[in-house]
Amino acid sequence: MEFFKIDFIIFTLAGYHVSPVELIGTLSGLFCVIYCAKGAVIAWPLGILNAVFFFILFYQARLYPDMFLQIYFFITSIYGWWRWKNPKTVFETDSRSELKISAVSSRTFLMLTLITLTATGAAGYFISGIHNLFPVIFPEPSSFPYADSFVAVMSITAQILLSLKKRENWILWIITDITATSIYFMKGIYLVGIEYIIFGLIASAGLWNWNRIFTNYELEEA
Repeated sequence: MEFFKIDFIIFTLAGYHVSPVELIGTLSGLFCVIYCAKGAVIAWPLGILNAVFFFILFYQARLYPDMFLQIYFFITSIYGWWRWKNPKTVFETDSRSELKISAVSSRTFLMLTLITLTATGAAGYFISGIHNLFPVIFPEPSSFPYADSFVAVMSITAQILLSLKKRENWILWIITDITATSIYFMKGIYLVGIEYIIFGLIASAGLWNWNRIFTNYELEEA
């Protein structure tokens, strides 16, 4: 369908042509992150919508790691939606009967960082040659295979922490957003690039907000 093609333009903004796929994906992603920063469950259905439209967008832009990442986001958004609504014990339940914000240990965070960097190298190597392995599906070489793989792998780790409502997820998202912004501007996907600048700002606000809430938990328990 023409509607789902990135060259199907619905309006032009300051000389930049905007397709419905990019617009819907961008707006749903933006509101998803805003509500995540607030700790609101409505973020997850918006995340599902974002994953569907960004999958379509990134396939056409030949950002294959980002495309594969949307499948993961789709699945973890369903899981995050369920997990936030279903705390396992009374000790991890907040005043809204939802999952509490918690923290990971320094050792666990360091281990996750090392695993993420190792996986980035492996994924970048694979993606750099994926057009040779599957030329029918991927007729063109991947753009920025290692940098894009870093964004993908970091996003996987950050999404795991987010779905478990761990406050450290925002640190990883800030790093991811800075890297992704550079890639999207170099690829000429300016609307998404601008969105990722906003994502970085929201992630910073989310880190501050979740730290504040977590500190309040500790004060209440003292």
